[in-house]
Amino acid sequence: MSLSPEELASFNDNGFLVRKAFATAEEVQEMKEEMAKLLEGWDPEDSVDSVFTTGRDQHVNNEGNCRYFLGSADHIRFFLEPGAVNENGKIRSDIPKSELVNKVGHSLHVDDPVFHKYSNSRKVLEMVRDLGYQDPVLPQSMYIFKQPLIGGAVTSHQDSSFLHTTPRQTCLGMWLALDPATLENGCLWVRPGSHKEPLRRLFARTHEGGDPHFKDINMDSKGSNRSFIPVEVDAGDLVVFPGTVDHLSLPNTSPKQRHTYQLHLVEGPEAGITWSKENWLQYPAGKPFPSLKA
Repeated sequence: MSLSPEELASFNDNGFLVRKAFATAEEVQEMKEEMAKLLEGWDPEDSVDSVFTTGRDQHVNNEGNCRYFLGSADHIRFFLEPGAVNENGKIRSDIPKSELVNKVGHSLHVDDPVFHKYSNSRKVLEMVRDLGYQDPVLPQSMYIFKQPLIGGAVTSHQDSSFLHTTPRQTCLGMWLALDPATLENGCLWVRPGSHKEPLRRLFARTHEGGDPHFKDINMDSKGSNRSFIPVEVDAGDLVVFPGTVDHLSLPNTSPKQRHTYQLHLVEGPEAGITWSKENWLQYPAGKPFPSLKA
């Protein structure tokens, strides 16, 4: 179903839209079951150095300097919750394996058939075309768990800080709820109108092959005075927003999980857009990002 003029106007004004029941119940269940299979075959010891945290400094220290993280650009890799490792640096044995993991990324859309099918579905392509994309390519996908009771907060950020393009920002996030997302289990919050603001910072490599670090830019720019609002959605609902939108999520304080599948795309070279060489996510030389084709 094409986007209505009212939906497009709201997207352009507020910087996000919600499409109810974008994925069917069968698609949602298929993705959750596929992730359960991936987890079953995963050895947590392979990920002992991959603790994922969301604070600015911790993110750099625990991921930015980690070969495991940088190598996930074109592989499926598992990232642990901060509490998954004990004080001796060992995987905790008192936590079920399924609750150790914070996220899986960043190549599900390429290397897993179930996630590839959804990511390249006609409805995804039609949504992207309706939003004006000419040459959409898919650099990144993530499965986020937001574990019950321990799923941490994700501080306010703009996705284009991590997925930077020139001469303009073209990142688009497609945030698919696989469980109901509520105030209690850490739903998405967005700041309407913030997509019209410049980027505040970049997560950039210091040189080719170097580890990335945050670099402040436009920190003094005056932002919108509109406040963050919660976006509560049901399983199968899709939240779409450009990479310049300021968004966050609060901790999951409930006993209910909040799984999501998140797809990020940008315009490709045929649209006159260049992927920044400073971005942390870099494919091997000569390997292009997959085009979005249904």
